[in-house]
Amino acid sequence: MASDDRWLIRDARIVALTTPADPEPVDLLIERGRVTRIASRLEAPGARRLAADGRWLIPGLWDQHVHMAQWAQTRGRVDLSATRSPAEVLERVAAALPTWAAAVVIGFGYRSAGWSTQPTVSQLDAITGDRPVVLVSGDAHNGWLNSAALSLLGVAARDEVLDEAQWFPVWARLGELARDPAGEHTAYADAVRDAAGRGIVGITDMELADGVPAWQERFASGIDQLRVRIATYEDTLDRVLARGLRTGDPIAGTAGRAVMGPLKVITDGSLNTRTAYCCQPYADDPSNRGTLNISGAQLTDLMTQAHAHGLRVAAHAIGDAALTSALDAFTASGAHGSIEHAQLVALADVRRMADLGIIASVQPAHLLDDREVTHALWPDRTHRCFILRTMLRQGVQLALGSDAPVAPLDPWLAMAAAVHRSPDAREPWNAAESLTPAEALAASTDGAGAVALGSLADLVLLDRNPLQAQHALEPQDVHERQDDSAAAAALLRGLDAVVTMVGGRITHAEPCLDLH
Repeated sequence: MASDDRWLIRDARIVALTTPADPEPVDLLIERGRVTRIASRLEAPGARRLAADGRWLIPGLWDQHVHMAQWAQTRGRVDLSATRSPAEVLERVAAALPTWAAAVVIGFGYRSAGWSTQPTVSQLDAITGDRPVVLVSGDAHNGWLNSAALSLLGVAARDEVLDEAQWFPVWARLGELARDPAGEHTAYADAVRDAAGRGIVGITDMELADGVPAWQERFASGIDQLRVRIATYEDTLDRVLARGLRTGDPIAGTAGRAVMGPLKVITDGSLNTRTAYCCQPYADDPSNRGTLNISGAQLTDLMTQAHAHGLRVAAHAIGDAALTSALDAFTASGAHGSIEHAQLVALADVRRMADLGIIASVQPAHLLDDREVTHALWPDRTHRCFILRTMLRQGVQLALGSDAPVAPLDPWLAMAAAVHRSPDAREPWNAAESLTPAEALAASTDGAGAVALGSLADLVLLDRNPLQAQHALEPQDVHERQDDSAAAAALLRGLDAVVTMVGGRITHAEPCLDLH
């Protein structure tokens, strides 16, 4: 993915984020993948030219938490979203079976936390017979398989769904079922092209499989439009250490666009499977506080090993008790990294995160899905969920993402959810925890700030100013300006990239653009 040598961008308006920017249109010269000159008028003989015509320029967007294989394949799966019971899921599967071409039927998107009864293998067997069927929950923390699929994947017969430690090894193997290399390549190519169209220049890929050889193969096949940080898990950590890779090291064969990412550790479960590990029990089950997938001592040992070998750690923690355990391990090990999700947070732990320099890698679109189930299962702690403003105010760095396929790979949706915490006409959920549009955008650009001299030429050109609905009130007054936040969110949701550039190479351009 070699960058184009030189570009002259004419008449672009730089959007001010964390640093000031000239409000008037300027010209920018791109050379060797960086912004080398900015002025009101530039001449650059021999450079290719892009006429911005007064459009708005921002740093390229990052999604800091993606399961790329699952996201790429989601569009080829039975859609189970918005189902309200096992019976509704079974109806959709039964309707899909006659026309489903693949030998193994895979569905995605059911959310069982609010169901009065939980699904069983025998229910699925009754409509599917001997044809293997795998259904993945919308939060990806459990799987509902029929007996044929259990047998195919070598899982002992059972009548319950698989979740957490039982489920994740199975989820990682879904790609083995009736592999279609050509179809997989097309799915990845489409997903990466769509991401570039939304202004995404980079992702952190949290896929469970060994991502280094997989991404080397994708880059070699021409799927090279994104920067990728490749996470590893405990079961593939030995391979990473054997390769001598540290976080940030470039991956051979990717022209430096793919680098080693963090060690990912899933310390607890999720709200929708009632497995997020909490300090207090779930409202509907006094005996259940969720599931801690790894003890504090084991987590500390694992973080210590990662830190000693130059790897950052991304610790999944959705429940407040899991987050406390993860922070204890960060403290004891000296490791650096992030809390992934940070959905339910003990207020005392916010300051600990800030003091330790731990990033809150959050997915705001989840709050749109989890509002009702939170009030049902955590009614006494809803005020401590998705506390974005509290974390930012106390000095915690925010990094936004999607957790695709749990939410769409769409940074504008994530930003809109962070700004106006409601998907519909209802009042925002905990409006005081909203971000301003500028804050949400800054948390989506990998710390780049405004485009400036020396900036990496990972750039996005927009038809509209994403901050034009930025309200005049101070951030702490956000609860008084719901109409403004709704307008700002609507604007953000309606944005897509006109041009996306990665390292000086255009990875997406609308046909209307004057490029020569």
